[in-house]
Amino acid sequence: MTEVPAAPARRAPLPPAAHLHRPLRKRIQLICFLVFLALPCFDILRFDLPRQRVFVAGFELWISEFAIIFFSLMFLMFLVAASAIVYGRVFCSYACPQMIFSEWSLGIERRAAKFVANTFKTASPAVKKALGKGLFLGLLGLGSVFLAFIFTSYFIEPVDLARRLAHMDLLTAGGITGAVVTLLTFVDLVLIRHTFCQTVCPYGYLQGMLTDRQTLLVAYMDPGAVCIDCKKCVNICEMEVDIRESPFQLGCTHCGDCVDACEDVLRKLGHPGLIHYAWGGQPAAAGRESWLKRMGMRDAKRVVITVVTCGYLAALGFTLVSRKPVLIRVAADRTILFTKLPDGRIENRIRLDLANRTHQPQAVKVWVEGLPQAEVALAANPIILAPGADLELTFPLRAPVFPGSQDVNPIRIMTQSSDQKKPEASELSFIMPAN
Repeated sequence: MTEVPAAPARRAPLPPAAHLHRPLRKRIQLICFLVFLALPCFDILRFDLPRQRVFVAGFELWISEFAIIFFSLMFLMFLVAASAIVYGRVFCSYACPQMIFSEWSLGIERRAAKFVANTFKTASPAVKKALGKGLFLGLLGLGSVFLAFIFTSYFIEPVDLARRLAHMDLLTAGGITGAVVTLLTFVDLVLIRHTFCQTVCPYGYLQGMLTDRQTLLVAYMDPGAVCIDCKKCVNICEMEVDIRESPFQLGCTHCGDCVDACEDVLRKLGHPGLIHYAWGGQPAAAGRESWLKRMGMRDAKRVVITVVTCGYLAALGFTLVSRKPVLIRVAADRTILFTKLPDGRIENRIRLDLANRTHQPQAVKVWVEGLPQAEVALAANPIILAPGADLELTFPLRAPVFPGSQDVNPIRIMTQSSDQKKPEASELSFIMPAN
């Protein structure tokens, strides 16, 4: 009698995965959302279009301050490229406002439907659906106003924008902009959501071009054909991507939700998950890698772009620290070379440009060296500058003819603002005819 082989023993379930990616991603998304709120409100990053100012790290920059703006843009550009090359679409899945708000929109829609179903248990399905949809749209309407306010605050001062919102201003450019952004935000959260990421987002295409065999990706690896085709990895994906087909799909942001889903199912059957984070989508090399490689510095290209990015960050920091809080420019006004006054003194005219880049009033004192008995004919000296104010003026500089004077006499115009420890000197010439 032939013996029937015994069925293989069922594997014992494995303990749950020690680390889940989705809770970590949601915490990071919350932090990024708070950063998104704080950037314009605390002048960390804001473009004040009406006043033609740029705020970076609390510094109020004039549009003419090219060096700081250049280093800021170059740093951001290389940071985007470096993060895409090393860590793939980490920005999309963890920090992108479009992704965060789209997922929140879907979450609000599900919670609104659940709340209505639990509250109105005796209502018909059609009524429940209508009430859930109405609650969802009402909440998104309020959220759209709030998000549009934050978006617009990047370009208009938040206090000014709040004043316009309180008065329902729909006549000025700021009010119209806020209304249009509110409408676009509402349409995006209700209708577009992740479709934007899958179709027209330029950053997604850029990351696709920058990804290579050393980029961190989410990859499906099943050499032992263990997959039970439960499709939980597909159903949980907000982008409706089947990671088993390829890790290089445009819709896949490598968020890690499918990693958690696969671990949750297969560990109950005694197998580890089949979806993992892997460099280039390939199995990890045998042995423990160096900490540098584990951080993503896996070849010379990544090291170089990281060094360049840090270099631009250092240059940006240096230019911010070394900039002058009060900009002072002094030049001679040669529209009229000189004027001889009735009392015999000679008058030259001096042009003075001042800009207060701080948030406190500043007093600028002006005097002259190298010109005996000179009179700085300012209406007020020191000159008081309000926060963020700039001033252009021309004032007379008068002096009598003195022994040893020449037609052209070198002088120094001295200026000192209230926040400076040492005065600034501007070398000029005072025209004084000998006869």
